[in-house]
Amino acid sequence: MTRYPLFLDLRGRQVLVVGAGRVAARRIDALVSAGALITVVAPTADVGLATRVEASAGHLRWHRRPYTSADLDAVSLVHACTDDVELNATVAREAEERHLWCVRADQAESSAAWVPASAAVDDVTVAISAAGDPRRASVLRDRFAAALHADPLPARPQRAGPGVVLIGGGPGDAGLITLRGYRRLLAADVVVTDRLGPRELLDVLPDDVEIIDVGKTPRGPAAQQADINRLIVERALAGQRVARLKGGDGYVFGRGAEEVQACVAAGVAVEVIPGVSSVTSAPALAGIPLTHRGITQEFIVATGHVPPGDRRSTVDWAAWGASNATIVLLMAVEHLAAIAAALLRGGRPGGTPVAGIVDASLATQRVRVSTLEAVAGTAVAGTAVAGTAAGEAAAGPLALRPPAVVVIGEVVALRS
Repeated sequence: MTRYPLFLDLRGRQVLVVGAGRVAARRIDALVSAGALITVVAPTADVGLATRVEASAGHLRWHRRPYTSADLDAVSLVHACTDDVELNATVAREAEERHLWCVRADQAESSAAWVPASAAVDDVTVAISAAGDPRRASVLRDRFAAALHADPLPARPQRAGPGVVLIGGGPGDAGLITLRGYRRLLAADVVVTDRLGPRELLDVLPDDVEIIDVGKTPRGPAAQQADINRLIVERALAGQRVARLKGGDGYVFGRGAEEVQACVAAGVAVEVIPGVSSVTSAPALAGIPLTHRGITQEFIVATGHVPPGDRRSTVDWAAWGASNATIVLLMAVEHLAAIAAALLRGGRPGGTPVAGIVDASLATQRVRVSTLEAVAGTAVAGTAVAGTAAGEAAAGPLALRPPAVVVIGEVVALRS
């Protein structure tokens, strides 16, 4: 059966749905998304319909009664979605008499119009019909949608002009970058990358993409932030599409806001794509919940790149020691012993569990567990122990090396 495919603009148009069962609910949700003004006629409905009506801001009405031919007045489209074959046939016949398109949910061969299996990927909508076979159409729809998700170029042209996109790359595993971040990365002319970003993704970039490494290593060579700001701005002003690839989330101890400010000040278009932060992902990958009913209802986060008592520190370690909140520390390897001691002075019990998570999400991930008292009693930092090179494992109860995420709190004991 040959059908003419068509996309309708239903914004502000009246649509009638006869019936309020499971199939009708799916149709209603799609019509709401399309901006239609929907009238549902049905004596009864599931609980969800009343909720939809309340949330629709007047776009959805429900008449709790049987269908009458007067319901077809002033509508542009009709859906017959009841379990009564004769009633659906009546609605379809009366709609035809008024030259209205009617979709029958029960009998595709008797329906003047069909609803395709559809999926939206960015601004591309895939709509598939399979000779009235909804299961086959759904399978095909899912395959096409998966292909569009995997290959961003047909799905949506990326940034048409020059500019900067700040991409949070996640904790390290390439599979944990967001889909949008991956797409923007593939569309770049130049990628400015950090040491902790998902570097294996750089191998899939086209050969003509320039890769600039500005990664910082502890106590090692590092590009200055001002130089990075200047680099991405200059490249964007030169007409290139710049992807600034960072580890974790660029707005969580990543100086992302500084780079955005530099772009804005220079008049460069900039987009921010959030990333999966190691603050939450590293504990989760280590089997440690940051909150747990009956243990703690809060967690707090800090960077430990300066020790307690340093004039640059803004953390109230004594208050943190007095609380029972889970503490998550980033960049704290060097000063972890001093931080643990400050928490003990603030009142944290010495037996409080402490976990150190190294290389979260990578094949080299490892987790070490100790206690606050043990950590406070020895130097634990790989870069702080005499004779230990940056990046090597250190002695001590946790034997950490950067990059590491530290979790302090009773939730550590829940680790499987």
